[in-house]
Amino acid sequence: MAFADYFPLPQKWIPRGLRSKPCRHFMPDGSPMYGVVAEYDTAASVYHAAEKVRDAGFKAWDMHSPFPMHGVEDAMGFERTKLPLMVGVVALSGAAAGYLMQWWITAVDFPVTVQGKPPGAWEPFIPITFEVGVLSSAFAALFGMLAMNGLPRFHHPLFKSERFLASSDDKFFIAIEAHDEKFNPEGVRRLLESTGASRVDLVGAE
Repeated sequence: MAFADYFPLPQKWIPRGLRSKPCRHFMPDGSPMYGVVAEYDTAASVYHAAEKVRDAGFKAWDMHSPFPMHGVEDAMGFERTKLPLMVGVVALSGAAAGYLMQWWITAVDFPVTVQGKPPGAWEPFIPITFEVGVLSSAFAALFGMLAMNGLPRFHHPLFKSERFLASSDDKFFIAIEAHDEKFNPEGVRRLLESTGASRVDLVGAE
């Protein structure tokens, strides 16, 4: 995900390495295309549509629902998240850093006798080591979750669609993005229409 996906700034204001990839598909008026969005009337219909999109091999797509749907991660083909591994590595690193900091201060830099223990004894280090590990894991979980979900994001092309506003009310949507390797506007439209979508529209990127 590029920097420009988070902030709607002109490309010329963004460093070259942070710019979005060149658009391969365009709207009828010549503007860049974000993708194709399909509208569904029921949770069951969008669930089965997600299974068909998953089986078709698309990777850059998402489903939008006004309420949480159980089992949708299987319908969309989500892989197991790497967030627990990230949290574990950061937590252990933070705990190790907290322990080494205390050891260096009390045993090397400024030897101090704590609780009657000799300098460098591990027992007094446990509370701070534990707390630094917990604090590190909390920050890793929060910021890792936001990064993996592409958040915070202050701009999204779907917000321009008046019909998409119903995704927070009583409608369901699937959006397939134009930068997907398998994306073809007509092919995607036919696929989504075959899944029972009540409406299929092109969405511009700008």
